[in-house]
Amino acid sequence: MKKAFEKPGTLLLSRGLTYALKRHRSQLLLLALLLAGSGASAQSTFPTNGIAEPKEGCYAFTHATIIRDAQNTISNATLVIRDGKITDVGPSAAIPKDAVVVDCKGKYIYPSFVDIYSNYGLGDAKKGGFNWNAAPQFLSNTKGAYGWNQAIKSEVDAVKLFNTDGAKAAPLRSVGFGTVLTHQQDGIARGTATLVTLADERENTVILREKAAAAFSFDKGTSTQNYPGSLMGVIALLRQSFLDGQWYKNRPAKEGVNLSLQAWNDNLQLPQIFAVSDKWEAVRADKVGDEFGVQYIIKGAGNEYQRINDMAATKASFILPVNFPSAIDVEDPADARFVALSDMKHWEMAPTEPAAFEKANIPFCLTASDLKDVKQFLANVRKAIEYGLSEQKALEALTKTPATLIKAYDKVGSLEPGKLANFLITSGPVFNENSVLLQNWVQGNKYVIKNDGWNDLRGTYAVSLSNGNTYTVEVKGSPDKLQATVLGKDTLSGKIDINDKLVTLMLPQAKGSNTGLRLNGLISKDQWMGTGVDSSNSSLRWTAVLSKPYQEKADSAKKKPAPQVGALYYPFNGYGWDKLPQQQDILIKNATVWTNEKEGKLENTDVLIRGGKIAQIGKNLAAGNARVIDGTGKHLSAGIIDEHSHIAISKGVNEGSQSVTAEVRIADVVNPEDVNIYRQLSGGVTASHLLHGSANAIGGQSQLIKLRWGQNAEEMKVAGADPFIKFALGENVKQSNWGDRNTVRFPQTRMGVEQIYMDAFTRARDYEKEGAGKRRDLELDALVEILNSKRFITCHSYVQSEINMLMHVADTFHFHVNTFTHILEGYKVADKMKAHGAGAGTFADWWAYKMEVQDAIPQNAGIMSQVGVVTAINSDDAEMARRLNQEAAKSIKYAGLSEEDALKMVTLNPARLLHVDNRMGSIKVGKDADLVLWSDDPLSIYAKAEKTLVDGIVEFDREYDLQLRQRIAAERSRLISKMLNEKKKGGQVEKAAFHQDEMYHCEDLQGGHQHDVIQ
Repeated sequence: MKKAFEKPGTLLLSRGLTYALKRHRSQLLLLALLLAGSGASAQSTFPTNGIAEPKEGCYAFTHATIIRDAQNTISNATLVIRDGKITDVGPSAAIPKDAVVVDCKGKYIYPSFVDIYSNYGLGDAKKGGFNWNAAPQFLSNTKGAYGWNQAIKSEVDAVKLFNTDGAKAAPLRSVGFGTVLTHQQDGIARGTATLVTLADERENTVILREKAAAAFSFDKGTSTQNYPGSLMGVIALLRQSFLDGQWYKNRPAKEGVNLSLQAWNDNLQLPQIFAVSDKWEAVRADKVGDEFGVQYIIKGAGNEYQRINDMAATKASFILPVNFPSAIDVEDPADARFVALSDMKHWEMAPTEPAAFEKANIPFCLTASDLKDVKQFLANVRKAIEYGLSEQKALEALTKTPATLIKAYDKVGSLEPGKLANFLITSGPVFNENSVLLQNWVQGNKYVIKNDGWNDLRGTYAVSLSNGNTYTVEVKGSPDKLQATVLGKDTLSGKIDINDKLVTLMLPQAKGSNTGLRLNGLISKDQWMGTGVDSSNSSLRWTAVLSKPYQEKADSAKKKPAPQVGALYYPFNGYGWDKLPQQQDILIKNATVWTNEKEGKLENTDVLIRGGKIAQIGKNLAAGNARVIDGTGKHLSAGIIDEHSHIAISKGVNEGSQSVTAEVRIADVVNPEDVNIYRQLSGGVTASHLLHGSANAIGGQSQLIKLRWGQNAEEMKVAGADPFIKFALGENVKQSNWGDRNTVRFPQTRMGVEQIYMDAFTRARDYEKEGAGKRRDLELDALVEILNSKRFITCHSYVQSEINMLMHVADTFHFHVNTFTHILEGYKVADKMKAHGAGAGTFADWWAYKMEVQDAIPQNAGIMSQVGVVTAINSDDAEMARRLNQEAAKSIKYAGLSEEDALKMVTLNPARLLHVDNRMGSIKVGKDADLVLWSDDPLSIYAKAEKTLVDGIVEFDREYDLQLRQRIAAERSRLISKMLNEKKKGGQVEKAAFHQDEMYHCEDLQGGHQHDVIQ
């Protein structure tokens, strides 16, 4: 051999090939060029251990029904793939000479499904998270040049953590998925997600896009840091992170390198996915996004159907789980009584969610996420179709829509030339119950899901035995689960088992017989044949010939009507409206009217309401078209206003992780479905001032709401009301009652509390003076509003020395404290409070429940009022708020107040403290029609609120409440029967669970104080 052939890159040729080269030089040159091009495209940095075996796999799938996408189906078509991609598709697609031809007659080919909410290849996040028993942690413990908060993990890239996982990929492929968007599901900002296929290949080859989306949630995950410790804290952190990201674009020198903020900014160019755990969180996430020009794709929780109009208003696309709840085991009546009606109704209505989104024209896709067993995915999608989802929209939600949302429709989501060869082969329409998923091809690699069923053996067979007997046998069922029936005078059920080309039959010969024919044999193209024994155990030979192919029954192909479900309630509990009430003109006639104005009490007086306002007050008013309510023998008062409330707040009343958290907002976490709204309406409350708790010196921003039962959070907020904020003094703030581990956070003494205020307002004053380009700080923004009398303080307080201290701090910085709440030593400093301009919101007769209230007296409210301090009686308790009229009456006994002045303590005075007395708190022409019709004197222990009106709408009616109780009983009975029937049929059931709602006081941390509530 010549030396030339030993040089690198020289082709070694046999003598024969050398001779051929001389004869066919031009042809071989062309071939070499083609091979060179092919080889270049197939090159890899990974070395081969052994003999290289390049594979280019070319396949042609012929005679199939090809569903190119949800809108286009091609009959008797061919799909051609090469090297993992689709090269041609259609009825006239050319079949390459080197293609492996797969006859798919009778089969259906679909695009493989796409799931854009997954943690495939990443696993669950490491266990951890905040530990209540650990010492406080104020900063992130993540090592490196990252941000200050451990729950902001923008720098995490799923592509760097991803590993293929055959054990996890197989079940996903078995239900139709070929591509997933996966991310690390840990933290508030979770970093980037990577788009991968489910092929069992190296990571390098299955990754389609390294950074395909950015992921977020309201869950701080494994962060061990204290902040945020509430949902409102999470939202504040998100909001501040947006602002910090904008500020960091100019690379401020003092910040140095912040990889978290850099990644935050970089990730904004990607699709943004936000995971929520409740329908209202979907609204909250969208609201945050709207503030910063971001439209989130929302991964829903499965209960969004309950407020579909609110979901539509977000203009977001949704990722919907199909983890529909199981029926609850209510067989034991002792268990059943503790199951909330809302949970029962959710079980019945959850499968309607995808159909509700389709009907509302809200873009959505489906995910297998949250399923305990991914194998239930297709069954649950079929259930959603049964409940009204169209098959076309279901397919679109699993292919085109998810691919489009993450800008990957050029790669996956349909069967078009140039796209990945990701497709399913099924025995029939994919959503038909009897259809079988046979194969799932991912990047041109075949993954067999079920061998049984590739050849549809269903039909009617003529079975002939060597003893001369013949039988007609019908083979039906699904292609992978066949059933055999002997047809004759009696229809007899037999058994059939298929294993590749082997068949075993057991056919009874007479009704009620335990014996019969036992046959086994081979399946060939034209007939089955083999040997067996009859009932007497005599040997025989047999053959079976197809006499009639199987055909689906026409009526079985018809779409069944959707199952009947109960009505939606607003809000979604037993006391919700089935249709929201509308404002109407109302005339209340002949009542005793407590005006809270100079007119005082007016006997036998009418009040006319028009457009939600009080239009006229007088006697014998004309009703016109107004609804007439007879007030004879009854009393009409202004609605009660609870100046200090903690109802209707989601996931934490305190952000107690830091001493100053002025950036958090109760407005972000209003829960419009809290049953305490309804209960307090039954006690005459029409408005509540929702306060942050008292865990820190400067807490969060407050929110005034009207109890508009059934409306969403935004519609409950009182528009145009002055903004307030919660401060606190005393034991809670210095953590003296928090346990031994809480000895780290400053302050630990009452002296330190004063310094917190001095420092905070000094920083705020300096911040206000900073020029353009400063880092916007939401905490300091709120404090600047206080300095400029644009936000007002409600301060939790007990001890006179601290009350004096805060007024001194306020005087120093030239603002004033609007309201001291609790203020149980207010009687000692009432004169100073009046001089300062502070009001008071107090308890009627609480004392001795902790050390700093030892000097409380029941005359406190009366003394402050008599000194001239605007004084209100408030609740700080969901239960007490239902009887604030009785709490107000106590000052008549203890302090000798008049009845009218006592009633003002829960109506006009809190309105004055909240700066809304121009529209609420009294019965005066032009004011809001927030009214209560009482059965008796409102200060009597016998008085019941018969009707409570908010903005002229009857939000509570005691007669209608009795009807609701009957409706609840009937609905519970219906659903219990339905669940019992589901269990009887063998359906899956889950153990009955106790439904708990959070009910907060000032001092409660998240989950700290709960009453068990059954709705």
